Amino acid sequence: MLKRIKMRTWIIIGLVLVIVLGIFFFVVNLSSQGPSTSKTKGVQLTQNGAGQYQTVIKDGHYLTSAARGLTATSQGNAVDTKDFESGLLTLAKSHFKTGRYIFQEGQYLSSDTVSGLLARQTDSNTTALNPKDNGKTDSSRNPIYVQSLTEQDFMTKDGSNLKLAGMVVGVAMNTQDTYQKEQYGANYYQSISEEDRIAYGKKIAPKLIKQIRAQNGVAKNIPIVIAMYANASEDSLGSGNFYSETTSKSGTNISSWTDIDDKTVVFPKESSDSSSVGSDENTGFTNFKNDISSFFPNIAGATAVGKFTNSKLQSMKVTVTTQFFSQTEIEAFANYVASAAVKFLPSSAPVQITIKTANETQAILVRKSDDKSYTTTIM
Repeated sequence: MLKRIKMRTWIIIGLVLVIVLGIFFFVVNLSSQGPSTSKTKGVQLTQNGAGQYQTVIKDGHYLTSAARGLTATSQGNAVDTKDFESGLLTLAKSHFKTGRYIFQEGQYLSSDTVSGLLARQTDSNTTALNPKDNGKTDSSRNPIYVQSLTEQDFMTKDGSNLKLAGMVVGVAMNTQDTYQKEQYGANYYQSISEEDRIAYGKKIAPKLIKQIRAQNGVAKNIPIVIAMYANASEDSLGSGNFYSETTSKSGTNISSWTDIDDKTVVFPKESSDSSSVGSDENTGFTNFKNDISSFFPNIAGATAVGKFTNSKLQSMKVTVTTQFFSQTEIEAFANYVASAAVKFLPSSAPVQITIKTANETQAILVRKSDDKSYTTTIM
């Protein structure tokens, strides 16, 4: 009798465990779907925040571009890549509204197609955007003008499917071409004038649009925006900037070019920089640098990069390099930097300050536009 009772008890316990585990996996599965995505016939869309695009997830994976990161040469400014892509998305919002369009990483230009476009023209590759090698190894050589391309697609819902409704393609143009006179030899630098860069970009734009429209799935009448970006020189602390754009509404026809008044300014400004853009910010940053240097003499350097549109500061990123010997030093210095930044740095645009040694980040200070104080994170 006792044996039967024990058996029944174990059976009941087993059933309870099965029920509990069933509920647990049901809840986990339900929460993994969550409110952040919505299904569209095998395709999921992330939920967009205010002023942001919904993005595409397919088969549980974010759609990435096969051509992302391809460049004409291995040289370049690492700061440019992130700024180029994020700036292009900001520019796209003036053409494709976030509430109506869905953002998708470029899916129509394959890696082979982009590699071919970024190459030099040859008898077997006439669609390439860069000029033929004229064999020269001095300032008379034909430089590499086009360094990289970035495609961004903008989709709309078509029933339970998505369809391509527009594209934005960024074209990163070199302001300086790095080359070798012999394989594995020393690097030489060829400056490309603003006049030549702008003229060459306008020359190759119709050719680029023709190749884009030749891709399977790209209709002849969807708008294609071409945005031109000037890379910074290889040793620059700051990134480049977008300088012009045009739109093809159908075929290979393009509208007139529109100038983009973006500028990146490195602080403290060099004496050779006679531009008035960032003059007030430069004075404030110089005072900030002098103030924190007097508080903590082990500072190795302090620089900042300001992004301007129509001569108005949009953001500033400050880097302070120093050496600390204790946690209390880090905290004391970070607190002092925060108070000095409120006093000397602009309040009308977001500011991020990174305090670092040669090997690691020690603290990050952030202030949003018009905030009265900085949020400090000690690493």
